[in-house]
Amino acid sequence: MAVTARFTDYTYRYPEAPAAALADLSLALEDGMTLVAGPSGSGKTTLLRCLDGLVPHFHGGVAHGRVEVLGQDLRGVTPRLLAQRVALVFQEPEAQMVLPVVDQEVAFGPANLGLSAAVVRQRVERSLVAMGIPHLARRRVATLSGGERQRVALAGALAMEPRLLVLDEPTSQLDEEGARALRQQLDRLVAHGVAVVVADHRPQRLPDLGVSRVFLRAGRLSGPEPAPVWPLRQPGSRTSGELAWEATSLAVGHEQPVLEGVNLRCHRGEVVAVTGANGAGKTTLLRTLAGLLQPIQGGLHREPGRRAYLPQDPGALLHQATVQAEIQQTIRWLRLAGSGSDVTAEFGLGQLTGRDPRDLSTGQRQRVALAAILVGGPEMVFLDEPTRAADQASRRALFLAVDRLASQGAAVLVATSDREFAEQVGDLVVVAEGGRLRTLDPVPA
Repeated sequence: MAVTARFTDYTYRYPEAPAAALADLSLALEDGMTLVAGPSGSGKTTLLRCLDGLVPHFHGGVAHGRVEVLGQDLRGVTPRLLAQRVALVFQEPEAQMVLPVVDQEVAFGPANLGLSAAVVRQRVERSLVAMGIPHLARRRVATLSGGERQRVALAGALAMEPRLLVLDEPTSQLDEEGARALRQQLDRLVAHGVAVVVADHRPQRLPDLGVSRVFLRAGRLSGPEPAPVWPLRQPGSRTSGELAWEATSLAVGHEQPVLEGVNLRCHRGEVVAVTGANGAGKTTLLRTLAGLLQPIQGGLHREPGRRAYLPQDPGALLHQATVQAEIQQTIRWLRLAGSGSDVTAEFGLGQLTGRDPRDLSTGQRQRVALAAILVGGPEMVFLDEPTRAADQASRRALFLAVDRLASQGAAVLVATSDREFAEQVGDLVVVAEGGRLRTLDPVPA
């Protein structure tokens, strides 16, 4: 089988970083599909960015060794030239979107290849259908859910018709339908000779036949790690207390309702999980219940108490120069006692406290944002896609943190496309679909 990319004695360190992101890496990525796995911060994103030349040509830093992609030595090839043959979808797809309307965004890449308007239009239409979103063609990107934006970014990459497709956590915000559409497209692309390299913490959502695997740890090749053991919790095992908030005949949305007739309540010591398809209204409901959006109609009652909110994009919360400063900011604002060392340890941030959050992986930034909002123990917690880009250890830490908060009397609402996590953590699981909420039947013990 032909080699798509080859790393030879390759070491790379970001500017001002304390350690190399990739160290003494020698491996060959063959045609077909390759899964790159490893814990958050292990170097997966850096390896993927090498494949389209962003490392080191865009990011700078210090590089030693050799990387060849599609037969070309990257030392002499710029990202602009590689873009004609390599397409990359970022871990945070919203960071690579530049145009206001979906079909314009998908057309941006192929249009910059100098293709005719007719060819660009054909590629856009095919790619939107491939990702199951032709109905979003004229929507404004700013109005989309996180999962819908991820599908748009994937459609944009498909429209490039690359020789090498590089995907960084492509299913992190996708619902099951979106993940299935992606699986089908990857199977089709590989069958037509396109090489695919994917980093994903949930590989079970990707094709499982004929996939090569590369495992990284601390920037070096490693063997696979055993999955962490999850604690057992029987549904209904938590004891709930007084009412924390209640929605009655609620309608939520922006200009038009996306969910109507919502009757939902959460007690102290209880975890409610809302799951459903991309664009079903999970985030809009969570933001309304948290007090960040006004309901269109209906009643919403909240008891007094500190509220903590995690947005889909953790970067929206992080503005300080170090991880420790982010946590200290919450402590100062709320005049809390202590240093925050408890949440630092809980989310495995001990080695990262002096790092700039902007230099961390998305999964690591998610843990920093969680630690920053949960320090001191809020009474009401609202988490939007908290497992985004989370490795298995981070998912377990999140589960334990939510369980601890509930056992201490917090009311927790989780909005997630991750049905598995919703069922693991929720005392009550509701599904948003067809503009309504329905209760998910409990899974037999």
